[in-house]
Amino acid sequence: MRSDYALYTVAIIFFIITGVVLAYQVEYMWTVATVVLGLLFIGLGYSQRPKSMVTTIETPLAPTAPTTLTEEKSETAMEIAPTAVELTEVKGIGEKRAEQLKTLGINSAEDLAKASAKDLAVKLKVSPKITERWIKNAKEIVEKP
Repeated sequence: MRSDYALYTVAIIFFIITGVVLAYQVEYMWTVATVVLGLLFIGLGYSQRPKSMVTTIETPLAPTAPTTLTEEKSETAMEIAPTAVELTEVKGIGEKRAEQLKTLGINSAEDLAKASAKDLAVKLKVSPKITERWIKNAKEIVEKP
């Protein structure tokens, strides 16, 4: 269970206690104390929530003529396609992960086969076991005739 959920649950419990205290008209101090503790735990829960991971990809400025952009892409694809194996052909790597790897400078399965599993794990914030599997699969793909 995530820690922020646990803290929110404690806050709800304190608010329920506040309701019970108000229903039985116990001392004013208990009401204030339970409300303050409830708000404290909401704040703690909010501070412990997982941070969203946003990756930004810088793109070069587009040429003024859209036809030029299409022509450049097709020429580039023709040059790269026969020699490089796509990252998405490696087992366990989808489109999003391939984009993340490309931002790190790994553009093909050959590049991935030469990469360090430990460095990739740190940069992508994943387990080294996962990156070792990717590298192993990439090496198998590259070595196929």
